[in-house]
Parts: sequence; structure tokens; C-alpha cells
Amino acid sequence: MCVRQDACLGVLLGSIGTDVNTGTQRLTFGVIELFDGLSLPVVAMGLFRVSEVISSVGRVEDAGSRNKVSFRSMIPTRDDIRRSLPAWLRGSLLGSFLGAVPGVGGAIAAFAAYAVERNVTRYPEQFGKGAIEGVVSPEAANNAAGQTSFIPTMSLGIPGSAVMALMVGALMIHGIAPGPRLVSEHPDLFWGLIMSFWVGNLMLLILNIPLIGVWVRLLTIPYQVMYPAILMFVCVGAFALNNSAATVYFVLLFGLLGYGMRSLDLPAAPLLLGLVLGPMLEENLRRALVISQGDFTTFVQRPLSAAFLIATVFVLAWVIWGAARERELAA
Repeated sequence: MCVRQDACLGVLLGSIGTDVNTGTQRLTFGVIELFDGLSLPVVAMGLFRVSEVISSVGRVEDAGSRNKVSFRSMIPTRDDIRRSLPAWLRGSLLGSFLGAVPGVGGAIAAFAAYAVERNVTRYPEQFGKGAIEGVVSPEAANNAAGQTSFIPTMSLGIPGSAVMALMVGALMIHGIAPGPRLVSEHPDLFWGLIMSFWVGNLMLLILNIPLIGVWVRLLTIPYQVMYPAILMFVCVGAFALNNSAATVYFVLLFGLLGYGMRSLDLPAAPLLLGLVLGPMLEENLRRALVISQGDFTTFVQRPLSAAFLIATVFVLAWVIWGAARERELAA
């Protein structure tokens, strides 16, 4: 039983294509472009880019007020630093912990850090009106979660967020399997990734702070100019994947799906995680059953696998119980 409908949909979409064991076509409906399954970039571009364009059509914003940010206005005062340091530490610790939990991601860490700051702050009346703790702590949690989400991705092959799901897909396209043997089999890739953290953060400082005025001015470009350009680049990128117009149609289809999920307040990240993890789950499940000759008790014969399964059952039971209790309280 799947707890989230969007994650279940992602697992179902991941089963589209040719079965590697039997060669049977599954859910392809005779469409040749689906024989190899759905491409991860196609789904990601539709869910995150096209849906954003659709949901933003008709939105009116005052772009002129965004041109007032300067480098001097970003320099914090002594009072800002005094109030920011504790919030920064709390957000970093919370984000580091939640980022290492598979599937959580930076968004949940940021919301959790904001909730913590609202409970511990001495200035509750300022929250929602520009309290610096409400900005520093979620941003610190988001950045920390972005770093620690690499832990389950690289060590277990389980994406820690939607971005990590894209990275896992990119590695698998190049024949690299994330997991415990990644460090020993591809040490150049692993340590190069570690060094990219240092280089990336240094480049962020060099590019973001001195050029803040330039980036803000880019935001003043009218939406009616930006969105056609975004759609054009998305369509060009989709067509370039396999030189097929059907790929562009799939992107637009998933854009409509993403817009519908936004309207229902359903996040797209679980669907993307299900799309990545679904084929991996099926492949390893069937491999284990082939080795054990169809004996399902093989999953509980080893203490480690049995402990993981028991913990999974308890987590699912707790989530289902919490959801049922919320429905009872709402009724």
C-alpha cells in the first residue's frame, strides 16, 4: 500500500516500457517512443518548468520595486548578526539532519526550521513581517539539507530530494550505479564531487554578492517575454533528446499534469522520486526472488534486511495512523 498517491503514480509511470526480463511491452499502447520507458528529463521539464509557466500566466507583479536592492543594503547590522547566529546554527543542524533522510529535501527542512524559529523567538510579532530569524534559519536549513541529501544518494542509491533524483538518473544514463561501491569503483567521480562543493560555494560568493544588482535587474524582464522563451528552450531541449516530436508532446502532457498537481497542492517531487526508485525497486525485488527461487522469506532471513523491513512497516503504520487521526479530528 502506498501512502502518497503522487509517489504511487511515479512508480506506475516507472513501469512503462519494455520488461527487461520477459521483453513484454507494458503500458506503451503501441507508442514506439515509450518502448524504452519515460525519460527522466522529459518528466522533470514538464512537471517543474512547463507547469510553472502555466500557473504563472496572468499573474501580475510589481517588477519595479525589485530594482531597489544594492550591495550596501545587504550588509547586516550588529543587531542582525546577533539575532542571526543562533537561528543560523539551529537551521544548519536541523537541515543537516533532515537532509540525510531520504526523500525529505530542502523544502521540508526549510519549513521545519521556520516552525522551530516561531516557537523559540523572542519577537513573535515580527514573524511574517520581515523577522531576520525567519529568513536566516530556513535558508540555512535549505542549504544544509542540499549538502547532506548527497549522503543517502551516494551511499545507498536512494535520492534524498528531487534534485538528487535527477542526479541519480544522470549517473544511471552514464552507466554509473550510486551505492556503497561508488567510492571504490569511481573514486575520481566521488572526490571530484566533494571538491565541487568547495568550488561551488566559492563561486556563489563571487557571483551572487557583487553582482546582486545585475541579477535583480534580470527579474524586471516582463513575464510575457520570459515565459515564451522558457517554453522555447524546453521544447528545443526535449526534441534534442531523441529527435522526436513525440517527446515535446510528452513534456507538454506532464506540464498539464504538474499544473493539476499544483492546483491540488500535491508536490511533484514524490512523483519524480517514485519514477526513479520504481524501476530500481522492481529490478532488485525480482533479482532477489530469482536467486531465492521465489521464496519471499529471503527478505527476513538476514538481520539487517529484516530490521529495515520492520522499521518500514512501523513508519508506514505511524503515517497511516496519523492521517486517519487527522481525518477524525477534522470530522
